[in-house]
Amino acid sequence: MARRQQFVECPPQAVWDVLADGRRYAEWVVGTQDIDHVDPGWPAVGAALHFRAGLGPLTVDDSCVVRICEPGIRLELEAKADPFGAARIAFTLVPWGDNTLVLLDEHPLTGPGARFQGPPSELLLHLRNRRLLGNLARVAVREHQHTTPAGSASHGPGTGP
Repeated sequence: MARRQQFVECPPQAVWDVLADGRRYAEWVVGTQDIDHVDPGWPAVGAALHFRAGLGPLTVDDSCVVRICEPGIRLELEAKADPFGAARIAFTLVPWGDNTLVLLDEHPLTGPGARFQGPPSELLLHLRNRRLLGNLARVAVREHQHTTPAGSASHGPGTGP
């Protein structure tokens, strides 16, 4: 099981906006090459995202199905890539002042990853997910800065203008 966290310097809604836009997964999900189809209801429970993943010419058709969705807080996906099996990928957004702590929990459900789960496979997941979370943070911060007018940063009580 691979658990990671990422501090993101923007509010949870900005991070959620990126997670909730299935067409943008290739911008931050490591290994995603093309988005083939996103169900119109994404990220509603049962909605699917179909994409091509891989390295160079070695690709597989992959899909994610939303299993749990608490808008702005939690998104849990079941990723499937035959013949490799399926995995649970869970994102939780924790407000941290004006920022966000993103918690990512991923573990294999079926296939070789589930059968051979151990330190080597967990190391690969940690490395991949560290990069994935860094990408997610960059995209969310960039979008938040682009949509927030200059000089309108939010301030808590007693922090001044």
